[in-house]
Amino acid sequence: MATTACSAPVLGGARLPTPVSITPRALLLPSPLRRSVSASSSSVSSLVFASRLQDTRRYPLLQVRATSSSEDTSSSIQSDELLSDLKEKWDGIENKSTVFLYGGGAIVAVWLSSIVVGAINSVPLLPKIMELVGLGYTGWFVYRYLLFKQSRKELANDIEGLKKKIAGTGE
Repeated sequence: MATTACSAPVLGGARLPTPVSITPRALLLPSPLRRSVSASSSSVSSLVFASRLQDTRRYPLLQVRATSSSEDTSSSIQSDELLSDLKEKWDGIENKSTVFLYGGGAIVAVWLSSIVVGAINSVPLLPKIMELVGLGYTGWFVYRYLLFKQSRKELANDIEGLKKKIAGTGE
């Protein structure tokens, strides 16, 4: 007598049960678990565990974490503080049209640069040359600023100076 089991086709991350006719239920399990769960010991909990284990193998980046109610309230408090801080800063801006102009300009610049990169990428051999240039610059940067202690300090000082210039707290 054939028993029906549920196979799981994936549609947008959701598991849709469809009836499949298979004699032993242990055939649904991956090969390492097939040995541990036989057709005679096909309890519901072991099959549920095995199917969840199979899902974690199929989607290794999908993880679920349980949170307590105190973590939920602390995250909502942090988001409320963030929103109120952003609202205060937005109210403190005198010329809001300039912010919209700069934001629109940034969006147009990103759009145009993506068009230029796409055009460069379509030229044969040019993307590989650009990769070599990028690797060469990365190698030079590592040698110049990251290998030696003195040069790392110099880079940290340059970054701090740049932060002060941007924030307006420098000279």
